[in-house]
Amino acid sequence: MMSNNLSKWLYPGIKVKRWMLMSLFGVLVVGIGAVFFVSPYSFVRTFATIIILCGIVFIILGMGKMIVSLLTLFLPQRERDVVNILYQRRYLERGPKIVAIGGGHGLSYLLLGLKEYTANLTAIVTVADSGGSSGRLREEFNIVAPGDIRNCLVALADAPALMGELFQYRFAEDSQLKGHNFGNLFLTAMVQITHGDFKKAVEECSKVLAIRGKVIPSTVHNVHLVAEYMDGSRTEGEAKISKTNRPIKHLYLTDRDAQPTPEALTAIAQADIIVLGPGSLYTSIIPNLIIKGIPEAIAQSPAYKIYVCNVMTQPGETDGFSACDHIRVLTEYSHIQIVDACVINNALVPEGALQRYRRENSYPVAADIDKIKTMGYKVVATDLLGVNDYVRHDSKKITQALIKLIESQRVIKR
Repeated sequence: MMSNNLSKWLYPGIKVKRWMLMSLFGVLVVGIGAVFFVSPYSFVRTFATIIILCGIVFIILGMGKMIVSLLTLFLPQRERDVVNILYQRRYLERGPKIVAIGGGHGLSYLLLGLKEYTANLTAIVTVADSGGSSGRLREEFNIVAPGDIRNCLVALADAPALMGELFQYRFAEDSQLKGHNFGNLFLTAMVQITHGDFKKAVEECSKVLAIRGKVIPSTVHNVHLVAEYMDGSRTEGEAKISKTNRPIKHLYLTDRDAQPTPEALTAIAQADIIVLGPGSLYTSIIPNLIIKGIPEAIAQSPAYKIYVCNVMTQPGETDGFSACDHIRVLTEYSHIQIVDACVINNALVPEGALQRYRRENSYPVAADIDKIKTMGYKVVATDLLGVNDYVRHDSKKITQALIKLIESQRVIKR
């Protein structure tokens, strides 16, 4: 079998043997030159040196062309970028181990920036989503929510942009698949193929998208989020909680004994940096912290822990909240201090955007820096805004702020 595989290198059209033969010819020329180099005559040794140098040129040229030919097979249409790709991969592999915990669009925006800083990136993602396509698939197939996982996979993808667009494609309203994302359907199908193993399904999808880093569900238990309000009433389902417009008293999961995935705990224990947020406080970040074992693992990790606060309050969740209030709630649910520093926005939101958000009863989160400092946290207040149709974090600005904070606290060797 091995001899048969070796003979295939000699097949026509592979574009390898010509360069292999050139290198072998170079070796032969060097050998001939070495024979003459031992001559007692100086002019013969000079001639031999020239022969040896020519042979080395043939070897280098042949080997170089052969490597490029082979790489072109694995990187079609990107042979000109080979050096850049190799440099980027090697550089990013030496980056710090960063674990980002959360869900929703906030986490995916964070990952878009961080993947340009390190390849040692792990997203631990909530699976309590119950709205839209994810909710329908959960009901029909009894699986954990795929939506936030899908967003993180696409954010970390190294595959061609078209693959990312494919995974985010939403079917038209006049279709029988209306409202579904292709990526959600793909993940659901992969769960069926892997006999219900959601973690395995995520790993296989990660390979399809060639992601830079890892995406790990915080739990594989099919949990739903339950909110208890100040008046004693309850709402089950992440999608419904923010629509009730009542102050939340307590948040818990339908399965209070849901266990975290071992991979999530391992990533937290081995992290250099842990980032919480940005994202919906009650429906993206806290669902991870009310899984038994995760807050304790974060507290015990030697990592430097950072919370990235939202730029706008969320109606029905954080009405009237300042940055200090966000941190207070995080501490209440984790029952322990799990944050070393807080990154908050201090840039003014454009008036045009503010008017639209006011109609939705949403306002900028106040950067009460002094209060946060009195709680014992380091504060980084800077411009984090990215304003287009929505007021959100700018992934590049978050990354720059985080890198500056990380490297001010410790030296990251590359």
